[in-house]
Amino acid sequence: MYTFRIETDLKAYDDFLEKNGGQYIQCSAWQKVKTTWKCTYYCGFEGDKRVLAVLVMERSLPLAGKIWYASGGAVCDHGNTQLLKEFTEFMKEEMKKGGATCFIMDPSVSLRINGEDIAEGHQMHKTLTDLGYKLNPSIENYTYKQPVQLFIPLFDGDVQLTADKILKKCDKGVRYSIRIGEQRGLVAETFTYEDVEKNPKIMDDFMAVMRDTSERDSFVERNGEYCTKLLREFIGYSDLKLVYYDKDLDEKLQAERLEKKEKALAELETAHEKKARQLKETIDSVDKQTEHFNKRMSEAEEFTKDRRICVAGGLSIYYAGMGSCLFGGTRNVIRNNTRSSHYLNYLRLCESIKRGCRIHDLGYVIVKTPSLQEDGTLGELIPQDNFKGIYDFKKSFSADYHEFIGEYVLVGNALKYYSYAKLMPTAKKTKIKIIKMLRK
Repeated sequence: MYTFRIETDLKAYDDFLEKNGGQYIQCSAWQKVKTTWKCTYYCGFEGDKRVLAVLVMERSLPLAGKIWYASGGAVCDHGNTQLLKEFTEFMKEEMKKGGATCFIMDPSVSLRINGEDIAEGHQMHKTLTDLGYKLNPSIENYTYKQPVQLFIPLFDGDVQLTADKILKKCDKGVRYSIRIGEQRGLVAETFTYEDVEKNPKIMDDFMAVMRDTSERDSFVERNGEYCTKLLREFIGYSDLKLVYYDKDLDEKLQAERLEKKEKALAELETAHEKKARQLKETIDSVDKQTEHFNKRMSEAEEFTKDRRICVAGGLSIYYAGMGSCLFGGTRNVIRNNTRSSHYLNYLRLCESIKRGCRIHDLGYVIVKTPSLQEDGTLGELIPQDNFKGIYDFKKSFSADYHEFIGEYVLVGNALKYYSYAKLMPTAKKTKIKIIKMLRK
């Protein structure tokens, strides 16, 4: 009924992805980013009609042989069990020909959204397990992606939501942080790959942010070359947003506030009761803002020569209707005083809306390994303790919490796959330790 083949027309492949909700990690540009993996593109057809596309990445590991991995799974109609069955049989034959230890696939199908079961996810789990795939229940052994994601829907049916409407759903603290950002000397700028090529300091500023974030939140830092490569390979689809704390601007705004206070004090002497209350509120407000200003000046005191300090940054990719926040964070300097993290993420959200995306992806949090449910699916995915703050931060933007059905494995060579499953967690921990040692 269906035919499958290795695809050489990568433009047609990418066009299918963009029209059918694929992800940037499945497109042809990804092979130029993940250079340690060998990439093969497969497509499925019903007659002449393209109905399936999948990027399969291969990597050889000591003792484990060739690992095949499809991040995001296959882009297709996941409810078409016949298509999935025939694709699986095809992949089994491809594995034999290629000598693959296993084929690992993590379909982008939600098992739960905000804790509520999704029928499609449970049906997909049953379909895959019936076809011989085994669910990997060990989260620390996942190949690439965590089985969670936090999404902000940007459309209500066919109507695109405005930034203001989305903001009304956010926590009160988020709304306050965004409102005060510009009044505390924050300035945002958006850069492209061409900008970074002309001025390497832009990437230096971003990496200064990422280093502080990594130390604080136990992230594994990507280096500047990797981030520049992403901007280059996804040129037109990506940007780098940086938020600067501008001391000159902050001092100018403070001078304006103090001038406003002086006028209020002068008017207070002759003002009637109602007007006097308003003037006193103005004076009190300026006094409170002055306290914050003095604290900012104190916190930024070590940056004597820098009148503009990069305090937040984020690299995003906008592909197939999804704006994805890849890397981002804030520096420790005046972080709480300016609320730069909320300010940055709101700007990234606005960019996704501007580009017509349907979904804004805030990214994942690292979760604890769950117990299995009675039907064999993953249990509740709870953030690890050191990621609880990140989870709360992202949820404060009124994001939906998607728990995906997880990573599924077709085993070709059981002994080699066992070696891979046992070695992977140790290898990851060792890699993180080495990266942190080199960074320090």
